[in-house]
Amino acid sequence: MLKQRTLKTITRAVGVGLHSGQRVELTLRPAPADTGIVFRRVDLPEPVDIPISAYAITDTRMASTIGVGGAKVHTVEHLMSAIAGLGLDNLFIDITAEEVPILDGSSSSFVFLLQSAGIALQDAPKRFIRVKRPVEVREGEGKNLKWARFDPYHGFKLRFEIDFAHPAVDSTGQCVEFDLGEDNYVRDIARARTFGFTKDVEMLRTNGLALGGGLDNAIVMDDYKVLNSDGLRYDDEFAKHKILDAIGDLFVIGKPLLAAYSAFRSGHGMNNQLLRALLEQTDAWEIVTFENERLAPKGFAEPVRAW
Repeated sequence: MLKQRTLKTITRAVGVGLHSGQRVELTLRPAPADTGIVFRRVDLPEPVDIPISAYAITDTRMASTIGVGGAKVHTVEHLMSAIAGLGLDNLFIDITAEEVPILDGSSSSFVFLLQSAGIALQDAPKRFIRVKRPVEVREGEGKNLKWARFDPYHGFKLRFEIDFAHPAVDSTGQCVEFDLGEDNYVRDIARARTFGFTKDVEMLRTNGLALGGGLDNAIVMDDYKVLNSDGLRYDDEFAKHKILDAIGDLFVIGKPLLAAYSAFRSGHGMNNQLLRALLEQTDAWEIVTFENERLAPKGFAEPVRAW
């Protein structure tokens, strides 16, 4: 049987929120089978649990935000990407502020934390959402067109195309494909950092965003070039970060997907629209398990690979 996964031990991290600039502590704890991923705001007078789901997303401006009532957690996508990339199913995440720490701007620090805690198999079948027919969402026309789509696939692969008219981005690959069964998330995707432009910083900070951003946790560009002294981690780091974000955005559905995801200029909002469109078409998906691990798609049945 292909089994669910959680952590072996507790692990912790401290950092600042990318947008809030607030200091925040994370405590990642093992959770029983069939719990899913549950964020817990432990800084509130009464701690509030926020289980992840496609319908828990309350805001997608610049990041993915989950919430229950008045309790929210911003910028969950990088941590969710690491959790999905390592194949974890169940986890409690205690957090002392309203935003997940940005750390180095990628998911690699979260991967390190999770791997250092160890991954434990649980005596319950791993449940997948298998896409049975194409589902697509689209917005705009011509230069404003953007779209995201699911197609049936025995595994999980993503293709993302970006479209930035900027010299530093134009000189890199603007289209990236990643297949969980053929590629290595930790090596190929996890180190890709978020990115931004100096021309946008003043506007963002006026609106209370990017208060914790800087060269140590983002790729920053002026009108012509990358300003980080160490350059890029991947030749196509911009597009790979969009893949990283998409993996995290899609995992808020609560179970690993068996699907081919493709997108053009999509973002957090459109990724969530795609999840909701899928869930609302009940003939387009089904829940499956694999009683025989050898029948599971490549990449899910194998042990989690390190660096």
